[in-house]
Amino acid sequence: MINVAKLYECKPSFGFFAQQLMYPEKLDFHPAFLEASFDPNHPAYTYANTFWSLMQGFSMEEIQEMYTETFDFQKNCALYMTYFKFEDAKERGQMLVKLKVLYEMYGLEMPDGELPDYLPLMCEFLYAAEWAQDPKTTENFRMPIAILEDGTYHLLKALEKMESPYFHLVKGLRETLKACVEQEAAAQ
Repeated sequence: MINVAKLYECKPSFGFFAQQLMYPEKLDFHPAFLEASFDPNHPAYTYANTFWSLMQGFSMEEIQEMYTETFDFQKNCALYMTYFKFEDAKERGQMLVKLKVLYEMYGLEMPDGELPDYLPLMCEFLYAAEWAQDPKTTENFRMPIAILEDGTYHLLKALEKMESPYFHLVKGLRETLKACVEQEAAAQ
């Protein structure tokens, strides 16, 4: 079950994840952005700081090249979270429609030409949409959280194999999600 209060508490970090998972721009690496997104008690604090430290060793051109090489040219590193499970099957299309409807329910407009399972967009939704007061959030967020957990698992494994700095970013995202999902007690 989703802990909506914890998810809301982590909103700034989802903004950070969204920004860092989009094509890199110079403004994305301002230190205040990291500091505003994580405190030392945040479940992703160590991972986000490791990612940040590693990225500081590269020029902007190198970061942009790394991003393109990683996410545009590596099939196993696709940022489309339903792709790993469904590729282009009919079920994927149904999931994409459901995600789009969910975004619209919470007032998030989809960018033209973007699919709703794009990882930065999913993080942006958790960051920007106003969902905290909706009593159906727990129920409505079950599907996107499951898609994120499943898709980022495959992405994390590929990034680990590549020894990519983005591994730490995605690991931090997964730890954040894990902290926001309460494990249901085993049936007695």
